Amino acid sequence: VLVYEVHVYTGAELGAETDSNVYINLIGTKGDAGKRKLHRSKNNNIKFQRGQMDIFCIKAVSLGDLEKVLISHDGAGPGNGWFLDKIVIKHKEGEEAQEVVFPCNRWLDECQDDGKTERELTANGKYFMSLFYLAQQWRVQVKTDGDSPEPRECKRTLVIYGSKGKSDELLLSPQSPGYMCFLPRATDEFIVETGDLGDVYKIRVRCDDVPGFEGWHLKSFHLEELHAKQELNFDCNCWFTLNREDKELVKEFPADTKDQKTLPVCKYIVSVHSGDHWGAETFANVYITLYGKRGDTGVRKLHTSLSKGRKFQRNKVDSFLVEAVSLSHLQKVVIGHDGDGYGAGMYLKMVTVKESQDSDKEWVFPLWNWLDTHLGLCETVCEIVTIGKRLTLSPKLPEINMKSSGLWIMDITGSDLSNGEDPIHLSFIFYGNLSCKKLPLQVTGKAIQIKDELADIGSIYKVQVTGPQSELKQPWHLDLLHMKHTGTKEEMYLAFDCWFNPKEDKCVELPALYADQEPLPVAEYAIHLHTGDLKKADATGEVYLCIQGEKSYSGKRWLNSKKSLITLARGQVDIFKIKSVYLGKLNQVLVGFRSPKKDEWFLEKIVIKEDFYPFSAHIFVHNGWINKRSKKDFVEVAIPLKETSVTSPLVKNFDMKSRGRWQTWVHCTQVPEDVPDIQVVAFGRKGKSPAQKVQNLSDDPFLLTVGDIGDITKLSFMLSSPSLRRGIKLHKLRLKDLDTKQELGFHTEAPYLFGEDGSETVTELAAVRPDKPPLREVLYSISVHTGTLPASGTDANVFITVFGEQGDSCKRRLRHSNFERGQVCISEVRAVDLGQLNKVLVEHHNVGYGAGWYLDQIVIHESGKTDDQYVFLCQQWLDSGVGDAQMKRTLK
Repeated sequence: VLVYEVHVYTGAELGAETDSNVYINLIGTKGDAGKRKLHRSKNNNIKFQRGQMDIFCIKAVSLGDLEKVLISHDGAGPGNGWFLDKIVIKHKEGEEAQEVVFPCNRWLDECQDDGKTERELTANGKYFMSLFYLAQQWRVQVKTDGDSPEPRECKRTLVIYGSKGKSDELLLSPQSPGYMCFLPRATDEFIVETGDLGDVYKIRVRCDDVPGFEGWHLKSFHLEELHAKQELNFDCNCWFTLNREDKELVKEFPADTKDQKTLPVCKYIVSVHSGDHWGAETFANVYITLYGKRGDTGVRKLHTSLSKGRKFQRNKVDSFLVEAVSLSHLQKVVIGHDGDGYGAGMYLKMVTVKESQDSDKEWVFPLWNWLDTHLGLCETVCEIVTIGKRLTLSPKLPEINMKSSGLWIMDITGSDLSNGEDPIHLSFIFYGNLSCKKLPLQVTGKAIQIKDELADIGSIYKVQVTGPQSELKQPWHLDLLHMKHTGTKEEMYLAFDCWFNPKEDKCVELPALYADQEPLPVAEYAIHLHTGDLKKADATGEVYLCIQGEKSYSGKRWLNSKKSLITLARGQVDIFKIKSVYLGKLNQVLVGFRSPKKDEWFLEKIVIKEDFYPFSAHIFVHNGWINKRSKKDFVEVAIPLKETSVTSPLVKNFDMKSRGRWQTWVHCTQVPEDVPDIQVVAFGRKGKSPAQKVQNLSDDPFLLTVGDIGDITKLSFMLSSPSLRRGIKLHKLRLKDLDTKQELGFHTEAPYLFGEDGSETVTELAAVRPDKPPLREVLYSISVHTGTLPASGTDANVFITVFGEQGDSCKRRLRHSNFERGQVCISEVRAVDLGQLNKVLVEHHNVGYGAGWYLDQIVIHESGKTDDQYVFLCQQWLDSGVGDAQMKRTLK
């Protein structure tokens, strides 16, 4: 994975700046990075200001030579435009650093220039000039079937894939304005231009989802290249619609030619594994692109899950069908969503892809991170490179045979070695839960097989490859390690996909892939060695580290290459990067040091940052000499973790101030025909909102105005009518702040409003924020002691509101109805945790003769816990005809 540094120059024209969201796609000879939001400028707090240059970093697998950039923004209307001067992209691949300039010098503005807010920029340089002369012109004929509905205004596009690359998304629009294309039984003709695509092997056709679009029945495509007279027919005969069974608006068709075999169309099963974190779910639209050795699928919206229930919920796996011409070996996926506020994102464990419903193997793409503007990597789109392929089900073994003896047969494939070249010496280290084993290997050709029992190391959890241990004359590529056990039938394919280069020591590792285990991702750790600022603190020598975490350890990693030493200078910070299967919470670092000149080294501390959580740093403090008067060859010291510091908690860094206006979605079923009047109250850290009517229960958004009540902690739903005959089933409750775009989910242990039997009048739900447990639900036991004076009892309905440091319970009717003289009546109230209780409001409705009531006291405790009791004394009448005639009392 390379880091592309994108320098965006906003022009100096008046009004050149924009606060719209800006998106970019980098396109090179090996593919594109996918549409990415330019989220956080590395050098400015406010991005895209007039005359300013902003730097953004985009991580992507090598795109080859950069040719084009697609840049766009989402600002509509006057004043939202942007004047872009140019974009400069810098990146380093191997030893070679490249800088490519993409001039623009134009507006992206609906109201200026040509009115476009998206531009395709071409690289400025001689290298790219030759491409212009290789342009191809195509005549495209499209036949629509007779039963296709009358066409609507709907964008239809075409992408052509060939052996040398792919075309842009080509818009199929009429030559003359006002002309209607895609009528039933019509044949429409278009002329499109592309670069030199080589031998065409597939096309992709897409329709936009627009309101009222009933579908399109496509009969066939005919492509004719106007210079070389290359002709291609595509017999399509399929529907583009969301109303029929296959619900698809994107289709791919393989080319049918005499020279080459028609490629198969695969029905890929793409599974999205959401994590088990608070707030892991998302209601945003999720999009994915699959990339393989043979092209990509284009961006696909994951709209219909094959799994039951609402999609992308916490700790759920959703599977989707993505139909595409076979991509051959899968290499990476780009996955993202359109939710742009804190909490609108998702926690994604991994993506797995099967080549068909019946396939017994699947490709694995682990992430274990947030896709959220304010959490984790602070990105809503990410690229995940595959770590390999695993079995979808564990091999079933006879019980007697569980500890099956046998061999691991390992097939290693890589690039060819030219004749006469010396073999390459590598080491394969297998880490098990009991110990590890190193197998030295001589690579002599493209494929090599080794067999070993790998006994006594226990269950393998990762494989490490180090080398080369010999001089290399040319780079060698390690593709794949295929492991199969003859006894247990366990099988895995580890996709190392890495180069071993001359004069470079490499250490790469991947997790083992078992059907019933969730593989850990590979993480990059940046190690900052701080040498002390003392006299003679610096040293020259060999250094290795071993990082230990709760999940595993990194193994010994050398910071100097084999035949050279490193110099650690006084007062200096040296940074090294290593990749390792995720280690979990770090707890210790082992440092080994040896100096041929017997130098002593004063190591102040080691700071380790991981790319998973870029805003936290693990600090290991040593503050001491290493190698001081030591007789040993290598001196090793163990340094425990001192602290983990969070440098920039971005969670609350909202771009705007909230005005307390929330868009609200409530989706329920089992709603009575005469929908009852339901009120909702929001509770926050600083107070509570007035009660407002719930506008609908059918998932249509309505506005909830809560005012300045601080962070919302819970919502209370109150029934104004008497109780229902049965509860209303709640499927979704979601809030979105109209200003900050923050989103809130809500947690409930019983997914019913007003109880499953409908006997309650209040239901409370705790707000869920990402990675923070919500307030818990508590069952309060309320004991009401009626006094012993004559006529103390009452038959009236009694109501109570309990107040605590975290809000109140709302007004509840005590279900127990016989508050007789001298009796203790016990009721239960379910509420979101109120914290320390401080008062209750008790009242009754004075109905009928003798409804007055003498209340002695109320005792409240959490159900099942009698040690913590709250006693509220009253010892007064609640009677309209006695004493102060009050029927409502606040007890402290």
